[in-house]
Amino acid sequence: MAIDIVILAAGKGTRMRSDLPKVLHPIGGVPMLGRVIETAKQLGDVKITVVIGHGAELVRERFADSGVQFVEQEEQLGTGHAVAQAIPHFRDGATVLVLYGDVPLVRASTLRQLLQESENGPALLSVIMDDPSGYGRIVRDKDGQVQAIVEQKDADAETLKIDEINTGILAAPGHLLAQWLPELSNNNAQGEYYLTDVIARSVRENIAVTGVIGSDAVEVAGVNSRIQQAELERALQRDQAEVQMALGVTLMDPARFDLRGTLECGADVTIDINCVFEGSVKLGNGVRIGPNCLLKNCQLAAGTVVEANSIIEDASVGEACNIGPFARLRPGTELANGAKVGNFVETKKAKIGVGSKVNHLSYIGDAEVGDDVNIGAGTITCNYDGVNKSKTIIGDRAFIGSNSALVAPVEIGAGATVGAGSTITREVSADELAVARGKQRNISGWQRPVKKS
Repeated sequence: MAIDIVILAAGKGTRMRSDLPKVLHPIGGVPMLGRVIETAKQLGDVKITVVIGHGAELVRERFADSGVQFVEQEEQLGTGHAVAQAIPHFRDGATVLVLYGDVPLVRASTLRQLLQESENGPALLSVIMDDPSGYGRIVRDKDGQVQAIVEQKDADAETLKIDEINTGILAAPGHLLAQWLPELSNNNAQGEYYLTDVIARSVRENIAVTGVIGSDAVEVAGVNSRIQQAELERALQRDQAEVQMALGVTLMDPARFDLRGTLECGADVTIDINCVFEGSVKLGNGVRIGPNCLLKNCQLAAGTVVEANSIIEDASVGEACNIGPFARLRPGTELANGAKVGNFVETKKAKIGVGSKVNHLSYIGDAEVGDDVNIGAGTITCNYDGVNKSKTIIGDRAFIGSNSALVAPVEIGAGATVGAGSTITREVSADELAVARGKQRNISGWQRPVKKS
């Protein structure tokens, strides 16, 4: 089945109170429209047209490489008018599926079910709600066949009692929509061209309308405010947490887990509270993540422990490493097996060798650190001269004393020792001791200053 998908994304989203087009606001770290596009692509032979309006250029720019095409709705005259803008892009014999850029959690499985019911006539997705206020009602005849959709403002008292509401998601043969949409009337309370009026048209022409009742109201919920955005964010995170736990991951509190990308975990992974995962993150067997950590586009091998309040971004971590608390691994960091980056340590574009330790209060940037190196507290690699970045190389088994400054480019040989408090500006050969600090003077009989009266 050829499927022409029309995604409506022209609205301003006034209640969001934002200069950003509503469909670009994120759910789970992904723009809402992006989630709908990715779901649509799962449906097979699809051609996707996005109807844009408010913030059109921003939307085009954000999804320039998404493989979709855009049409612009210059005037916001209703959903029927919006879908009509895509008629020139309908393929012969295709089924048209109408989706919404601000309904981000709809599932591909639900849409497949809807498409199966739309081969001969329109099929609409509905849901039962305890409080249907504000939504269009599904009107059925005594045999349960869909007869019409009545919008809230056009409904009489009896119709308002109906608890089955229209989600707006509709599938229909493309040739029917191409015929009916240009003939819609705006004779209603809003003065708009309703897509839902095609249902009444279908009934008049004795073409059966199938109503598919969805099982999950959250799945078809739209976002019109920051409150609704937050509600769907938590719904998504709850679902993602349950997926991870079903795969064997221990989440200390599923309500305080945020995944804004993809997370792949081995066996016996434990994740504490308030952790955020962005981009693509892979955790090996037995990895433990402490509370309040951010991991982004990184890989951690088996047995690694990340202590509380640490940040790891675009980094690769070997087996049995120990990170944090309060550590920051910036892009380009590579830790070999058994390496340790301790509290208040920052690394950037640094390779730390097997078993090497940077225990506390240090900055290691643009560096290659060998195996079994010990770097004392307060050590920094001075890698930036205000214009260029330079590299520091530290050989295997070197010992760097506390509060040392290694001024790059510089190389410390294997087995070398740098005395505490040294500023190193030139090469230290293997097994040498380098001490570079001012000579200490002790002055006897010195009197401390006293406070003036």
